[in-house]
Amino acid sequence: MRTTTATGLEGFVELLAGGGVLVLSGAGLSTESGIPDYRGPDGQRRVQPMQYSEFVGSSAARQRYWARSYVGWQRFSNAGPNAGHRAVAELQRAGVVGPVITQNVDGLHQAGGAVDVTELHGALERVVCLTCGDRTGRWDLDERMREANPGYEVTSDEIRPDGDIALHDLDVEAFVVPLCLVCGRDTLKPDVVFFGESVPKPLVQNCFELTERARVVLVLGSSLAVMSGYRFVRRAAARGTPVGIITHGPTRGDGEATHRLDAPLGATLTELTRRLAA
Repeated sequence: MRTTTATGLEGFVELLAGGGVLVLSGAGLSTESGIPDYRGPDGQRRVQPMQYSEFVGSSAARQRYWARSYVGWQRFSNAGPNAGHRAVAELQRAGVVGPVITQNVDGLHQAGGAVDVTELHGALERVVCLTCGDRTGRWDLDERMREANPGYEVTSDEIRPDGDIALHDLDVEAFVVPLCLVCGRDTLKPDVVFFGESVPKPLVQNCFELTERARVVLVLGSSLAVMSGYRFVRRAAARGTPVGIITHGPTRGDGEATHRLDAPLGATLTELTRRLAA
C-alpha cells in the first residue's frame, strides 16, 4: 500500500501544477450531466447490464437490447457536458492535462472541448456489424429504427450509463430489429465494449504507453472496479508515478493512490482549474 501524501484540494493543486497529467475518467464524471453511474458510493452495481455473451448468443437478446436502447437513446443523447468535462478541457488548454483516457461511452469529454481522448470502452454514437464489419452512425441507425417502428412509443424516465433502459416483454416483442444494410443480418452492435467483452489489445497497449509517459495519473469519477481501467493505475503505481483520485466513495485503487479526495467532480475541478490558472 502506498502512503497517501495529501487528501485536500491544495494537495491536488501542488500535484497537478507541474503538468504532464494523464486523466483517467469514469462514469462518476457524467453523473452531473444526468447520466447515472453503474455503481453507487457503496460500490454495489445499481443495474445489471447485458453481457457480451448474451448479446451475441441470440436474436432475441439483440431484439431486447435494441428495443431498450432505442427508447433510452432519446434521453441519453440529450445529455450535455457538465462543469467537470469543461474543466478537464480547460486544464488541457492550460497545458496541465495532456491525454484523456475515458471509460465512458457518452462522448461528453469531446462535447466539452477536450481533445486527445481515448475511448477505452468505445462510443455509443457508433455502430458496427459483427458479421461483415460495416460501420455506421447511431443517428442514422436511429432514423432507420424509427421508420421500421412507426408509432412505437414507450414512456420512460429511466437513463443508464450505456443508454439502455428496462422494458416490459410485450414492448420488446413489438419492436422491429434493425438489420445491417450491407449483409442483411441482425448482428448490429453499438461500438462499445460490453461487460464480459475484452478491450482490443492495441488499444490497451496504447493506454499503457500513455500511462508510462505521464508524470501524474489523475482518476476522475471511477471506482476502478473493472480491470480495464484499474490496470493503468497499477502500472503507474508500479513505476512510482503519483496517482490522484477524485470521486465519491471508496475505489479499488485507493491502495495505489498518493492523493485522494472524496468530493463532487464539477465544483472540485472548477476550483482546481481556477487555482491552477492563478
